[in-house]
Amino acid sequence: MSVKIRMARVGRHMNPFYRIVAADSRFARDGRYIEQIGSFDPSKDESAAVIDEALAIKWLGLGAQPSETVRTLLSRKGIMTKFAESKKVSKKEGK
Repeated sequence: MSVKIRMARVGRHMNPFYRIVAADSRFARDGRYIEQIGSFDPSKDESAAVIDEALAIKWLGLGAQPSETVRTLLSRKGIMTKFAESKKVSKKEGK
């Protein structure tokens, strides 16, 4: 099972709203997902995206691959750098 962190569209016609979810890559974009990590409203600024940092790092640690857009949001929130630092610390502890 390949898990992706991606956006699932919800909301009305011409008024999109996205959930940031961890989902099996075989399921539809707006279909079944494993866990909701956050939300994003494109009518507002990207900094207004709400992302649960602990859940995002958990799924990244389990091997989930973020989509390009979600990777950008995670980077701007500083979550990707925290994940990279946590990987370095766990490698040092393992040696």
